[in-house]
Amino acid sequence: MIMLKRPEEIEIMRVANSIVAEVLAAMKEAVRPGVTTGELDTIAEEMTRARGAVPAFKGYEVGGRVYPASLCASINDEVVHGIPSPSRVLQEGDIIGCDFGVCYKGFYGDAAVTIPVGTVDEKIHDLMRTTREALEAGIEAARPGQRIGDVSAAIQAVAESRNLAIVRDFVGHGIGRRLHEEPQVPNFGRADRGIRLREGMVLAIEPMLNVGGPEVEVKEDGWTAVTCDGSLSAHFEHSVAIVEQGPVVLSVL
Repeated sequence: MIMLKRPEEIEIMRVANSIVAEVLAAMKEAVRPGVTTGELDTIAEEMTRARGAVPAFKGYEVGGRVYPASLCASINDEVVHGIPSPSRVLQEGDIIGCDFGVCYKGFYGDAAVTIPVGTVDEKIHDLMRTTREALEAGIEAARPGQRIGDVSAAIQAVAESRNLAIVRDFVGHGIGRRLHEEPQVPNFGRADRGIRLREGMVLAIEPMLNVGGPEVEVKEDGWTAVTCDGSLSAHFEHSVAIVEQGPVVLSVL
């Protein structure tokens, strides 16, 4: 069942997502060669709790597996759900996807960015730029009266115009009183298909694009998803409220 949010609930979600945006801004400042993903996780959790929220991912359970950290920190060929570690040191030329969520006053916020570590080559910048532009295209399509397929098709069109592969194993989702709600928001699909978008829906739209093929596999830790061919992957995400005037990005400062 799709849960529509009242304006006052969307305002609470705006606060939750502004905390997420603050944390991701801090990640951009902290990411540099020599920093560990464990250090990034500590920063994210401390900032969140200082603002009266709690990390959304820490303790999240799927199929009996419990996520052990606050931040998802995915490096290079890691697509999503990389587990931070004090022994995982960022290197010059890496990219790191930082996916983060909080719960504030009973409502969730969720967003992600991919950050270069030091200097990266232009091909990597193109990957990040295209993934960000695919997200922007999806957001623009998220208007009352449109369909989920319109969002999906907009994302797919940008990705495929730049010859990047779309990860199909992970999709966007509704968000509200639960971190993951209906509907699912695939990053591929046909326009004018799927449920019709309504005012009061809030969607976490999150394209994940690969330089190589779209196939992914999950590592032995049960969480970290990597590209099967070892190619680089980028991930950007915003939580977006659908209101009468159109899409409103909540996860910004």
